[in-house]
Parts: sequence; C-alpha cells; structure tokens
Amino acid sequence: MKRSVLLAALGLALSASGVLAQEFDRNIMTGGPQGTYIKIGRDLAALGAECGLKLNVVESAGSLENFVGVRNRRNTQFGIVQSDVLEYLKTFEANDPEVQKAVKGVRIMFPLYNEEIHVLARKDINSMKDLAGKKIAVGKKDSGTFLTATLIMDILQVKAGERMDINPDEALPKLMSGEIDAFFYVAGAPAALFAGNTIDKAKFHLVPITEAPLLATYTPSRIEAGTYSFQDQPVDLIAVKAVMMTYDYDVKRNAYHRDSCKTVSDFSSLILTGLDKLRTTGHPKWKTVDLTALPPGWQVGVCVKAGMAMDYKPACKPAAGNASDGAANDSNEEYLNLLKQRLQQ
Repeated sequence: MKRSVLLAALGLALSASGVLAQEFDRNIMTGGPQGTYIKIGRDLAALGAECGLKLNVVESAGSLENFVGVRNRRNTQFGIVQSDVLEYLKTFEANDPEVQKAVKGVRIMFPLYNEEIHVLARKDINSMKDLAGKKIAVGKKDSGTFLTATLIMDILQVKAGERMDINPDEALPKLMSGEIDAFFYVAGAPAALFAGNTIDKAKFHLVPITEAPLLATYTPSRIEAGTYSFQDQPVDLIAVKAVMMTYDYDVKRNAYHRDSCKTVSDFSSLILTGLDKLRTTGHPKWKTVDLTALPPGWQVGVCVKAGMAMDYKPACKPAAGNASDGAANDSNEEYLNLLKQRLQQ
C-alpha cells in the first residue's frame, strides 16, 4: 500500500483530536449507525451499566479515526480497529517518525471476531478483476473500509474508473439507482445495512473474493446462503480481524490516567466474566470471538492485564434508583461496613 494513503488518513484523524473535557467520562469509538462496531459497543455499554459504569458509545468513520481517538482523544479509553490497519501501521512504524508518534502508547485490549469484506455490485461484475474501470465507493478516508479497499485494489492491481470516498450507507442508494457500480463494506456479518434494506437479488450480489495474493494479509471466510435476503448461495470471500484497542495509561502520572486505567481494568474484568452472556444476548459475532488471536507485533495493555487477575474486583456502583431512600441506604451500609472494620482493629 502506498505510504501516502496511510499518512493522509492518519493526518485527517490526528487533526480532529477533540476538545479536552473537564469531567471524566468513559467512551468507546465504534463506527457508523448501521455497522457491527456500534452494536458491539452497545453490548459493552450494557455490560458496564449492570455494574453501574456508564460507557458512552461514540459513532465514528471507523478504524483509523478510532485508532487515533484512543491515542489522542481525551476520555476515549477504547476503540475498535481492523487488524489490517494495525498490520500496516506496524509495517511503516520502524522507519517513519510520523507513524511512530501515531502508535505510541496504543495497546491491545482484546482481539474480537472476523469481519467479512463485502463488495456489493451489479450482477454482471463477477470477480474483483471486473471492478477495473468501474465507478466504486470505497468508504470515507479515515475509515477501515477505505484502507482495506485501497489495499485490496493495490494488491490485485485493479484500477477503478472512478473512486468515491463515501460511507457504505451513502453508497447503497447510489448503487441501487445506478450512480455507481459497486461498493466496499467491511463489517461483521450479518451487517445491518444489508439486512435492513430491500436489495433486488436479480440486479445485485456479493462479489466472491478468492484471489490468492490476498491470503497473505486476509483470512478466507464464507457468508452462508440466506444470511441476507438477496443471497441464495454461499459466497466465499475474505475477512479481517476486529480488535478492541486501548491506551497504556500511567497510574503515576495524574488522576486522569489513574481513572482511565481503572476503567480499562474494570471492563477487562467485566468482559471476561460476562463473555458467556455476551455470546447469548449480544450481537451474533460474540459467538465467534477468539481472545487468543492476538495480532502480531502489538502488546496487550498493562491496565488490561491488571483487570484479568483472578482476584480483581471491578469498581461496580449501585444502579441509580428512583427513590432517594435507596441511595441513603447504600451510603449508610458502606459507612457501617467501614465502621465495623475499624472497630475490629
């Protein structure tokens, strides 16, 4: 992949690092409103709510914005990022000071699930080579879809006639109206964008992606028949790993770092203890999460490992009730417990 593409995308994200907030918040950067990332973020927010820990789910353009958000954006302890983004950042890191600055301090939280690379196209486009000369939407420039589409087309040496840097939810109606010929979308199947829209199976289909040169970077995958209403047959394609990222906060530095590290440790513990529940009640992709599938070259955060300790207890708070008496009782119970401990000395 051209280095300039990566740096341009990083530059976009770095220039939007956010305004410093005065109060401490917990945030996870996800993706668009119909993507899988935002559903995963909401599952984690629900898990935190059971512990009385509020986690804000932030919409974003995708992986690159999420990566730089974790690095630069205050009160942003978590972000979901594609593993091919991580791989190419590592590729350029050794010899590029700008990339070194962008990745400094960013760490693995947990590897998650495989995301399928969807290319929805007109029925006459039967392979990736058929995209040559066509009008293709590749995602916004600070999204993972944009980076993945760029990498795939570079690897296969497929040159589009015209590329449109628009999100998949903007691309779908343009495809259906004939304004474009195809678009890329990296999302864990079933993707809500395709499941929630009526797509004419006589006119459109998912393009198979089976080219051997792609297998050095991506994992073979399959979307089974009937996953989407327009899809009668299974489709072989490729996938990329979704990874939850965080930052290596220094508890000796200041209160913000201490609070953020505690947040990371708390959610590390909550995810491990709540994984069975997430697989049962969360997005279907939780069923395929493999916590051992660490992307090469990246370290797990210190605060993550602290929360994984057997004796770690998350700092759960009582859920806010409607009556003030409940809060008073909780406060008094804490007081009585502390008093009992002190008097026993």
